[in-house]
Amino acid sequence: MFNTRREIFADHRVREALIELFDFEWMNAKLFHAAYARTASFFEGSQLSARGAPADAAERTLLAAFTGELRRDVLDGSYRPPVSDGTGHDRQRFRRALALFAEAGWTLRNGMLVRNDTGAPFRFEILVTKREDERVATIYATMLKRAGVLAGVRMVEGGQFEARRQQYDYDMIPAAWQQSLSPGNEQYFYFGSVSADQTATRNYMGTKSAAADAMIAALLRAQTPEELTAAARALDRVLMSGQYVIPLYHLPRQWVARWPHIERPQHLSIYGALPETWWHK
Repeated sequence: MFNTRREIFADHRVREALIELFDFEWMNAKLFHAAYARTASFFEGSQLSARGAPADAAERTLLAAFTGELRRDVLDGSYRPPVSDGTGHDRQRFRRALALFAEAGWTLRNGMLVRNDTGAPFRFEILVTKREDERVATIYATMLKRAGVLAGVRMVEGGQFEARRQQYDYDMIPAAWQQSLSPGNEQYFYFGSVSADQTATRNYMGTKSAAADAMIAALLRAQTPEELTAAARALDRVLMSGQYVIPLYHLPRQWVARWPHIERPQHLSIYGALPETWWHK
């Protein structure tokens, strides 16, 4: 995730370039035995997700005043995070990233990405507190280095990480948002413009979007499941279009071991396996 309070990440083309340079396909194959699927939506895997579906009439009505903030591929449902060839050396993605950097005013010189007007190098820090996050961040830093981006990885203990996260004292951190199938005013705490100026919120990237605020307001006005779904999907499209995060990954299935004498319902809940609903036969 990007702290877009930082000037270095303010340009959406820079954020898109950094997303291009994250080679999920190689990482998934080499580190995780292809166990993971790529996350794209902020409501991934639920009926509230806008991933893979074109905006319907209700969503387009909500978003009509904010089309300038939306990617066309997000609106028509064709958006997905960049896909590499899995070799770890996808030249096409490398060229796309450098082209985006160039549009944003950065040039690769002598193996280092520098700002055209000042000559300052493109440098930032990834703050982590878990060994598994450090591993992924270090590999990503290596991927970035090929494009001349200097990304350092700093491992800190949990208390320091939380203190810095609450004050937004970081360039990039790993983060996640827990969502329900009935989202409400907590979305202001996650993505609202007001929360961007308050400490200790979950608006980690500092999102200030009139479109996001309007979609959250629509969520709170919803009177029917259909209205709530349309507002959630519209919010999802706004957030995906903003490219505030490098989409990571998730397990597409739940793996649960059980004894043969333990039975479970034939049809799982929409929240997945709930062991408290199992019984001894």
